[in-house]
Parts: sequence; structure tokens; C-alpha cells
Amino acid sequence: MSDAFLMHADAETTAYFSEVADALCALFGIPRAEAVARLNAQWGAVEFEPYPDLVCHEEPEHWAYLLYHGDVPYWEADADRSAWPVLPPPPAGSAAWTAPPQG
Repeated sequence: MSDAFLMHADAETTAYFSEVADALCALFGIPRAEAVARLNAQWGAVEFEPYPDLVCHEEPEHWAYLLYHGDVPYWEADADRSAWPVLPPPPAGSAAWTAPPQG
């Protein structure tokens, strides 16, 4: 099954969103469905320019940290990550969830 992103984007930009979802899962151990839901909640209503849209100029890791922790200095090796907030996932029943939350 492919990711069900809500964003209006070409195939290459959609593949980039998949890389951001990969980073969310790898960095934070969240399920794929939650990673996709976080992306959908952030950008679901956005119509993106053809690849490389401006959003694609950041590494997927950048967006993963932003979607999971908010604006944190993830690039600083000595940053105290224990104090970083974890943003809640989209609420259950939200349109952002295009796959079951446990998936």
C-alpha cells in the first residue's frame, strides 16, 4: 500500500514527502500511519509547485524534527534533547489519518 498523502503535488515531490515520513519513523520510532498523518495535518491543504518545490530544499530530517518536536536546534550535537516537547499527533478521526492509527 502506498502512502495516502493529501497534498497536491507531483510524483517527485510526493516521493520527497515519503522520505520525510521515513525520517519520522526512523528518528522517533513512530508508526508509518502517524508519520503520514503528521505530514497531512501540516500540509494537506497545500498545493505544491512541481519538484523541487521550495519545501524540498530542506533535508527530510529537518521537517521530521519540526513535525515531531517543533522548532528545535536538532543540528546542535550538545543540545539537551530531553527537554524538547513532543508535539501530539493529529487527533483521532481527523482527515489527516489516511491509514488506521495503529498501522
